[in-house]
Amino acid sequence: MDLDPVTRRKWFLPSAIAAELDPDRQQGRTRARRTLRDWLVDFACFLVAVFIGMVAADELSRNPGGLSGAVVNFDQLVGALSCAAVWARRRWPFGLAVAMALAGIVSTTAGGAALVAYFTLAVHRPFRYCAWVGGAAVTLSLVFFWLRPDPELPYVASVVLNAAFVATAVAWGMFVRARRQLLIALRDRARRAESEAALRAEQAQRLAREAIAREMHDVLAHRLTLLSVHAGALEFRPDAPQEEIARAAGVIRESAHEALQDLRQVIGVLRGGDADDSGRPQPTLAALDTLVAESREADMKVVLDLRVSEPKAVPAATGRTAYRIAQEALTNARKHAPGAEVTVTVAGTPEEGLTLTVSNPAPPGDVPHVPGSGQGLIGLTERASLAGGRLSHGTRPDGGFQVEAWLPWG
Repeated sequence: MDLDPVTRRKWFLPSAIAAELDPDRQQGRTRARRTLRDWLVDFACFLVAVFIGMVAADELSRNPGGLSGAVVNFDQLVGALSCAAVWARRRWPFGLAVAMALAGIVSTTAGGAALVAYFTLAVHRPFRYCAWVGGAAVTLSLVFFWLRPDPELPYVASVVLNAAFVATAVAWGMFVRARRQLLIALRDRARRAESEAALRAEQAQRLAREAIAREMHDVLAHRLTLLSVHAGALEFRPDAPQEEIARAAGVIRESAHEALQDLRQVIGVLRGGDADDSGRPQPTLAALDTLVAESREADMKVVLDLRVSEPKAVPAATGRTAYRIAQEALTNARKHAPGAEVTVTVAGTPEEGLTLTVSNPAPPGDVPHVPGSGQGLIGLTERASLAGGRLSHGTRPDGGFQVEAWLPWG
């Protein structure tokens, strides 16, 4: 049976680590299944416990130290049971460590199993558990070596040597635990980094979609409004003079051509360029005269009050934002206040920034409801904010409407 590399690698990881690194693991499952590495390590721990127990049993048989045969046999029986209990070290690490500390009072052959239990407790439980159990084991060793002194070592040396073995097992287990926690922390950090990267990519896509929608709205709304106005005039005045029909048809053709050029321009901007393949430049504040002229050709009454001495000196980004705001404001005035005179005022200096105001009085007659009203103003506010400026709009006391924007000069 062929297994993927990830599954094969998990076989050689501790079950606790493999469970933490498995993104598909069941959250309600408390214990992870043993891996191949777990079985190998458990078998090695069992062999270590048996080896130390056999060495202690052999020493006890050759030098019982005045102990009776029943006591020696009982010592070896407890040692054998302790070695067998090593297989339960993963499931009950704390309980096994406590049991081994108690077994150490009556059995020297259980020493190997006790060291394995202390090591396991340090790997799977916080330090406070190790401190309590290790301290209890050292304290009980004082009683053990008082009742059963080692025939070859002094009392103090026996106690110190036993404490050193316990401390070594606990320290080794704490080292293994720290490495596992570091590995899990690094894995969690990698997962967070992947999640944050995916989130940033999603946000970038959302911002790109918003940029496309904003550019499409700002660029095409003005042109399509001109087309609508002149097409509506031709529809309602089929008996108009040939000169007016020809002029309206020319405006429709020119507006359609400009809309196509603007669409190409938007695509060029979204691809990262400053102009499209045809070399058509971005509109800036210097193109505001042309925008007003186009509106006047559509029978709008527009007054331009340009108080900037050198419109071409305005930075391109600021001028382009001001142009789009004026374009959208004129489009809104054409739709919501037909027949009203619109005043466009532009003023500013490099020190004070650029101020743009587009205002109109109340329309002279009834105005039909226009679907989607207000969406363009939301886009204008966002555009001004992205440029580092601000935009306000609202109804004037005389019933008219005003859009005012301030943009930083550069």
